[in-house]
Amino acid sequence: MMADTLPAVRGKLTADAPLAPLVWFKAGGNADWLFEPADVEDLAGFLAALDPQVPVMGLGLGSNLIVRDRGVPGVVVRLGKTFGRVDPVDEVTLSCGGGASGILVSSTARDAGIAGLEFLRSIPGTVGGFVRMNGGAYGREVKDILVDCDVVLRSGEQRTLALADLGYSYRHSDLPEQAIVVAARFAGHPGEPQAIQAEMDRISESREASQPLRTRTGGSTFKNPEGARAWELVDAAGCRGLSRGGAQVSEKHTNFLINTGEATAADIEALGEDVRARVKAHAGVELEWEIKRVGRT
Repeated sequence: MMADTLPAVRGKLTADAPLAPLVWFKAGGNADWLFEPADVEDLAGFLAALDPQVPVMGLGLGSNLIVRDRGVPGVVVRLGKTFGRVDPVDEVTLSCGGGASGILVSSTARDAGIAGLEFLRSIPGTVGGFVRMNGGAYGREVKDILVDCDVVLRSGEQRTLALADLGYSYRHSDLPEQAIVVAARFAGHPGEPQAIQAEMDRISESREASQPLRTRTGGSTFKNPEGARAWELVDAAGCRGLSRGGAQVSEKHTNFLINTGEATAADIEALGEDVRARVKAHAGVELEWEIKRVGRT
C-alpha cells in the first residue's frame, strides 16, 4: 500500500511504523501505517475515503496487547493529545476523550468531587481501550459507570452509542471490530475529594504489592473463569516462573507474563499457550486470553 493510495490527512501518517516502543511488552513488529489523526473529523474523513478492504485497528497505551513479530497489516490508529481531554459535565458526569488515561479520568473525578470512578486508577489503558473491552478492577467495570460513547465506524460514520447498545459482558463488548472510540461520558456520585484520594491510594498500594508493575508486562493475561481465579489455576498447574525464550510467567503474580529483556512476541504468545495447556491438563479448565493478540500469524 503506497502513500499515494491513501487519503490526505491533517494528522500524521507513518509508514512501516515500529509498534514495540508503543506497547508494554516492548516486543513485536511494525504497522504498515500508523495514523495519528488531528481530530475526529480528520479520522472520520480518512476512514470514509480509505479502501474498505484495508484493515484498521485502534491502539491505546498498548497495555493488554501482543503485537506479533511480523507486524500489523493495514492502518493502526493512535489517538493523541487532541483526544486526551477530561472535563466535568455536571456534578456527577465527566466527558472524556478516547485517548485519555484511566489515571487522568480518576484524578479529574477526584478534583470534581465525583466518586465511583476510583477503580479506573488501576486500569493501565485509555478510555478507548477500556470502553471497548469493558475494563474493570476491584469489583467495578466500565459498564457500571458508562453513560454513552462516541465512535467512528470503519466506514467513517460517526455515532453515539448508549450503554445498552454495547452488549457488555465480562471483558467484552459488541462494538464493531474496527470502530474507534473517540470519546465517552462516565457518571459517578457525589463524594469528598479526600475520601476519593484515599480509595485511589488504597487501590494503587494494592496493585504495587501484588503485581509486577515495573516489568515489561501486558497486564492480566487470562480472563477469570466462572467461579475461579486465573492466577490460582496457573499457580496450581506449576507455571509460576515458567519460561520460554525471553518470556516468563511472573513469580509475583502468575496471571502476568513478562518480557525479561529479549523476548519476541512469539515467545510471549507461545508461553501463554504453554500455560493454557498445563492448566487444561491439570484442572480441565480452558483459560481464555484477556490480552489481545494482533498481527500477521
